[in-house]
Amino acid sequence: MYRYSLVLIKPDAIRRKLCGEIISTYEKAGLDLCSIKIIQMDRDIAEGFYHVHKGKEFFQRLINFMVSAPTIAMVLGGNDAIKKIREINGLTDPKEATETTIRGKWALDVTRNSVHASDSPESAESEIAYFFPAFEILKYEGA
Repeated sequence: MYRYSLVLIKPDAIRRKLCGEIISTYEKAGLDLCSIKIIQMDRDIAEGFYHVHKGKEFFQRLINFMVSAPTIAMVLGGNDAIKKIREINGLTDPKEATETTIRGKWALDVTRNSVHASDSPESAESEIAYFFPAFEILKYEGA
């Protein structure tokens, strides 16, 4: 089934100029780039987006990291896109990610792990809406 997912290219990957390689990885896997923008999160935006982690020991470290530099927000689409993107990204901890995944190749640690992606259709819907109005998302032929 054709699905959409939010993907963030995080500040560590932006600083190391990996955006083109990361986007190319998704495109080579057959995913559609349906919307994209570069943003600079402030604390309110970052805390609102990561509200599900509020109260966890890593929350402030994550927020400080996400406001430290720009982030690329994009909507990718494709058949089973959520599952496919999560496989392409690899495990959150780069020490556990395989070398062929984005995190296995480029992540520095659990916080500076280069990318974020939605983990379910429900989170994809709310995460996409957090950064993109519906009219900004392109619909591909047959999707």
